[in-house]
Amino acid sequence: MSLKSLSLLFINLGGEMMYILDQRLRAQNIPQDKAAKVLHDIIATMFNKRFMEELFKPQELYSRKAMRTVFDRLAHASIMRLNAASMDKLYDLMTMAFKYQVSLCLRPRDILMITLNHMDAIAAFVQDAPNVKSQVEYVYTLIKQNFGSMSLGEFQLIRQTLLIFFQDMHIRVSIFLKDKVQNSNGRFVLSTSGALPYGTEMPGTIRIFNSQGDQVKTSSFYAAGPYKLTEKEGSSDMKGNRETKLGTNMYNVAKSSVEAMAGSGPSKPGSTTSSATDMDHGPNPMAKAQLDLLSRLIGGGEKKTTKKSEFRLNLFTTDAEEEEAAALRPAEEPGSQVINIDATKKQQNQELNKIMGELNVASDDQDNGGGDDLLDLMDSA
Repeated sequence: MSLKSLSLLFINLGGEMMYILDQRLRAQNIPQDKAAKVLHDIIATMFNKRFMEELFKPQELYSRKAMRTVFDRLAHASIMRLNAASMDKLYDLMTMAFKYQVSLCLRPRDILMITLNHMDAIAAFVQDAPNVKSQVEYVYTLIKQNFGSMSLGEFQLIRQTLLIFFQDMHIRVSIFLKDKVQNSNGRFVLSTSGALPYGTEMPGTIRIFNSQGDQVKTSSFYAAGPYKLTEKEGSSDMKGNRETKLGTNMYNVAKSSVEAMAGSGPSKPGSTTSSATDMDHGPNPMAKAQLDLLSRLIGGGEKKTTKKSEFRLNLFTTDAEEEEAAALRPAEEPGSQVINIDATKKQQNQELNKIMGELNVASDDQDNGGGDDLLDLMDSA
């Protein structure tokens, strides 16, 4: 398992979150100034310098529940509010979109190109916010420093680690189903033709070599399906050509998301989610420290919002669909505690830190699956 996967998982899921929120803000006719504030506030929190430096340190991936909680906090770092059903839908769309992109990688290094496509889109969202833009540019630097010279073997290990994280997650997404790249059971249909990885040749030729390494015979066969050579390698520069559509905005109305990539509309209430357990590794003290930091960033900012300025965003087409999805949500686990955190109060920073301070990173529950002590707190928050 790669110890350098967490930052890439976080950035790519964050990029998908920005695409979805931008699409829903426009669909619900939220005033432009409010919509921009939401995106800018979330990106500013997500790309805080201290937080990103911690995230890029070698470490194991968070469990699924912990990662979900991180994005729950991020989604509410501004004046926008999501109810539980819409937050579920948001995270489902984020994870399935990125899982599909990782599955479609022609070669391991495309993980980097996908990440940079998400970064390019995030940078475009904050073009008119110089302070936030500088934070995004710093993350470009961190990506290049940590992954610019990485070997193909290391990228392959990252890809395998990400696929393990997404393993057994089979959530049906309407646009994937419509474009027939996802089956009714939530599994993706991957094409065996199309673009070829950079540096490869068209399939259909067999070369035979002798013991001295000289080619002595060539034969050919018919390779079914259309193939296309990739003539250029994607650039890792800040404003380079990535040579792939993976990681670009799947919600552009001009073209089908799946067609543009080879995205994702909300799945209908009752979509199938696997009941797989979280990743099996021990409690991670680094996760506690980083979530502490994220809580302070969200609660300790200079934002002074009021209840009047807040608004609710619906990830479903209608309120009725959202209510139906909320009714289908599993009941809270026995003993779980719901804590309402008011982001408009000055004491939020203290309240969040108090909650995070209750985290017990002892390994008492390792027999129940690593990281459960972290997840118990996440559920209560």
